[in-house]
Amino acid sequence: MSRYTGPSWKKSRRLGVSLSGTGKELDRRPYPPGQHGPTARIKLSEYGLQLREKQKLRHMYGLNERQFFNLFVKAGKIKEGKHGENFMRLLEQRLDNVVFRMGLASTRRQARQLVNHGHITVDGKRVDIPSFRVEVGQVIAVREKSKNMQIIKDSVEALFGRPEYISFDDEKLEGSLTRLPLREEMPAEIDESFIVEFYNR
Repeated sequence: MSRYTGPSWKKSRRLGVSLSGTGKELDRRPYPPGQHGPTARIKLSEYGLQLREKQKLRHMYGLNERQFFNLFVKAGKIKEGKHGENFMRLLEQRLDNVVFRMGLASTRRQARQLVNHGHITVDGKRVDIPSFRVEVGQVIAVREKSKNMQIIKDSVEALFGRPEYISFDDEKLEGSLTRLPLREEMPAEIDESFIVEFYNR
């Protein structure tokens, strides 16, 4: 299954969660799309609840099904901690997500594009793989030739705050993971236990 490239606002309204991270989709129309959206009553089965949580998290980070499942399996091989929390930490360690968390891009889609186009370096080396796993202490920076890009300047100026596990230098446009995120610092609207149950059926 390929990555979803359709309208993100419509998908956000269907899942009931802001996939862009801005919240604008649900502020404007806080109900599912379609002619019965505002009045529709949907009662989900246990399987439906599990599937919805999986889809919410998958679309939030912009992964296709194979990437998502492979990362879930990888999280299961980590001996310490809970499977669901380890899975979410691996998602947070993706390079495109770290670029987004630093404020170099306004959305994860935009962050993925910056990485794909070679504007981001890791420890001084250009990396164009969005799924690259960032380790604690590695320096993530904007490539010297890309520091004058208006889209990056606008994103940095518009950012209100960064997570505590992210350090960032506004002048150098570089930062790093100072530690792995705690559960309370990751998306609160996700119940990862449903995702574990979904894949362990």
